[in-house]
Amino acid sequence: MKTTKLLLLLCVISFNIVFAQENIEKSYLELPKIAVIPIKDTKADRQYELYVKLPEGYSENNDIQYPVIYYTDAMWHVEIISSATEYIIEDVILVGISWQKDIAEDLMQQYGAHASRFTDYSFWKKANPNHPKLKFGQAENHLAFISNDVIQYVDNNYRTDPDSRTYFGYSLSGAFGAYILLTQPDTFDNYILGSPLSKGLVPYLSEINTKLGAFESNKNNTSNANVFIAYGTLEKEKTESTDDFINLLDNRTDLSVSIQKKVIEGDHQTAFPMIAVQSIAWLANLLKEKGENNKN
Repeated sequence: MKTTKLLLLLCVISFNIVFAQENIEKSYLELPKIAVIPIKDTKADRQYELYVKLPEGYSENNDIQYPVIYYTDAMWHVEIISSATEYIIEDVILVGISWQKDIAEDLMQQYGAHASRFTDYSFWKKANPNHPKLKFGQAENHLAFISNDVIQYVDNNYRTDPDSRTYFGYSLSGAFGAYILLTQPDTFDNYILGSPLSKGLVPYLSEINTKLGAFESNKNNTSNANVFIAYGTLEKEKTESTDDFINLLDNRTDLSVSIQKKVIEGDHQTAFPMIAVQSIAWLANLLKEKGENNKN
């Protein structure tokens, strides 16, 4: 009888504990030191957000100008970029660029909060019958927004080094980075392009490159860029397209690129964390070398 009562008591206590835990008011952890700043695409009249993280000691020395890493697909990449730089590059400003915040309700319901990435990052205007509501080919407009609104805002409000801007993009936003590098390479000094190009995208870039032939007549104006490009070992279809894109860059007489190509263990999803970390380590070495050269 005592044993039965004891078991009943334990059951009641356990039930009360579970009930109490279920009724605890939950809170959500917010990433520290990251400011969320609304910003408008003034040309297209669209609303976005910037996720800005300043380095430790930013407010203590007003004489220091900091390199900036701009990264797209910000909601997906903010955590790994923030944590990687925390350990590898301390003195850097991070600026994440969100997806469009005021997208149409029907697009939000069908594609989710990231609907604008399909239009903003695409540099081909061919309609997709599977996605009739999406207007592809907005890369030129989105690049103008980044150049004229985002970078200008960051440079006007923070102590940035205008000669040390880095772009980080993965998958479709990596393809967008390839488009920036090909069309307006001076936008950034360093490009990190993770798993950027499927075979079907290279012909579009090749066509764009052909149309940029006007650059060939101005051989005295050469742009310089450092490029980290990587994909997973299981993404075998990316090998040819990546090599074709590198050949496009190498054949440009107006563009001088230093390219670090990496093939990292994994598929499109599993290779991502290592690509992010290794690319930040690559960038850290570049910034270190630049700092040492400036001292000499």
